[in-house]
Amino acid sequence: MFLVRPKRLFSRKREVTASSRHYVDRLFDLDPQKVLQGVMLLYLLQQETSSTELRTECAVVLGSLAMGTENNVKSLLDCHIIPALLQGLLLPDLKFIEACLRCLRTIFISPVTPEDLLYTDATVISHLMALLSRSRYTQEYICQIFSHCCKLQHWHSCGFKSLPQPLLCANGPDHQTILFNHGAVQNIAHLLVSTSYKVRMQALKCFSVLAFENPQVSMTLVNVSVDGELLPQIFVKMLQRDKPIEMQLTSAKCLTSMCRAGAIRTDDSCIVLKTLPCLVRMCSKERLLEERVEGAETLAYLIETDVELQRIASITDHLIVMLADYFKYPSSVSAITDIKRLDHDLKHAHELRQAAFKLYASLGANDEDIRKKIIETENMMDRIVNGLSESSIKVRLAAVRCLHSLSRSVQQLRTSFQDHAVWKPLMKVLQNAPNEILVVASSTLCNLLLEFSPSKEPILESGAIELLCSLTQSENLALRVNGIWALMNMAFQAEQKIKSDILRGLSTEQLFQLLSDSDVNVLMKTLGLLRNLLSTRPHIDHIMSTHGKQIMQAVTLILEGEHNIEVKEQTLCILANIADGTTAKELIMTNDDILQKIKYYMSHSNAKLQLAAMFCISNLIWNEEEGSQERQDKLRDMGIVDILHKLSQSSDPNLCDKAKTALQQYLA
Repeated sequence: MFLVRPKRLFSRKREVTASSRHYVDRLFDLDPQKVLQGVMLLYLLQQETSSTELRTECAVVLGSLAMGTENNVKSLLDCHIIPALLQGLLLPDLKFIEACLRCLRTIFISPVTPEDLLYTDATVISHLMALLSRSRYTQEYICQIFSHCCKLQHWHSCGFKSLPQPLLCANGPDHQTILFNHGAVQNIAHLLVSTSYKVRMQALKCFSVLAFENPQVSMTLVNVSVDGELLPQIFVKMLQRDKPIEMQLTSAKCLTSMCRAGAIRTDDSCIVLKTLPCLVRMCSKERLLEERVEGAETLAYLIETDVELQRIASITDHLIVMLADYFKYPSSVSAITDIKRLDHDLKHAHELRQAAFKLYASLGANDEDIRKKIIETENMMDRIVNGLSESSIKVRLAAVRCLHSLSRSVQQLRTSFQDHAVWKPLMKVLQNAPNEILVVASSTLCNLLLEFSPSKEPILESGAIELLCSLTQSENLALRVNGIWALMNMAFQAEQKIKSDILRGLSTEQLFQLLSDSDVNVLMKTLGLLRNLLSTRPHIDHIMSTHGKQIMQAVTLILEGEHNIEVKEQTLCILANIADGTTAKELIMTNDDILQKIKYYMSHSNAKLQLAAMFCISNLIWNEEEGSQERQDKLRDMGIVDILHKLSQSSDPNLCDKAKTALQQYLA
């Protein structure tokens, strides 16, 4: 663990105190054993008998040590450096407080430091808020600490057994809420007009993480003013072209978060004329690679759900063509003589591709013309196909998202998707991927299985039924929905063999499991699947001859259960399909319980359910079919004809027409 001697130690006016020289020298020794002895600094830092000057030097040197490798930081964390430094903030000496904060800042910036260590004691945040007024250094470091320790997820175990148990519980408030409740907005807002650029910048970064996906913070920010100027106006000034790029980008992120949270309208001029153009500028070749990544990702988030912003972005500065350049890194090795440049390009190449895919996905989410422009961009489909098999999970996920967005286009499903056999790499992705990717990939597969998609046939042949049936058993709700949805699309107007394969793959037990799922989406898609399976007479009769008992049982359960109108309507439509079978209709006619339910729904207060029940009756009494007379007689004895007469007087034209048509069957 070798560290270069930090300049800061010797740029100060006073020399390192003689008593700490022994420990300082050991910190920069090549022998790891001696470096471990450097933890004595922590001991000195906490000793009340140590002079303030010595304690300050210890904090400075520990900060330098934390700037080394991640192992250095881990060692310091194991020695409880954070509680020691937080304790140091209670002393009155400003120089010592600043040194402790600087060291804390360095430690919290490290990826190995759990953010929750800042929240182990409820009094820490209050104290840090109070220290904000002490100096520009306390302002800079505290804002930086808050920015790095403000994560969306709830508290999780930090893995340091010997540390005190954090006060946050698994379902406690998240970091944003804690900081907000401790007055972060009010305490930090005035720092946006500080004379120090570093303070302004750290305050801005703090707001960008506080507001992210947080309506409460965003709605508060929009009404806060500093020196008579509202925060959105201050943010707009900060994203002007003459400001440093990091300031432009970070203020654009603040405005983006406020817009996505509903605090600023999507058609507000500060979004359409300021934020969006600024983010498009960040995607240009003139910007550094990391700036282009951040610009594209923020823009993708800004326009993700708004059609008009997607259209505006697509025609701003040739953005769609500009993004194609994101795939050209690293540049060909022959063109690079600078090895540092190659290393830099390689490092950012994954991030660039990920950002481009994300932005293309947002751009093409709704508009057919934009999708067409994206697909016509040079080698676009090849790039997506390559992206699906990249080693980086993040790039794979972004490529699948992009493909999903483009798969909403009927035209592209019939042309580009077929020309590039996109289904092959997609099926490969579905074989073995984390849930995050599986959810988007299976959504895309749902689109590729629509009846007009040429990919449907080869997907079926590649073993998709087994894969999709296994998804319906997932604990992940989105995967269950997508699995059953894709099967529903697959069953639409399908051959009898495919329908039989689906039923065999699902098993009766799993079908019942899905029909009793607590999620209404799963239930509706399962009913949709059943409805598609039970279409065309030969198929209805075949399926009901093998699975009739179980299907009738399932239908009874749903019609008796506490379900919404849509679920009951879909179930009655399944019954109407069964009633359209030649032999299958006998399963209804011999089931008095089901007949009584149909009768009940004919007189229901909801017209949709009445209409669906009437479809069942019409199919059962249709004159031209064998046995119609017996069926008509049985239903007349049940009082069905009386209900039909009543409904023929209905003010609802659909009900009235359907009832009259049914009555004609009795007269023919």
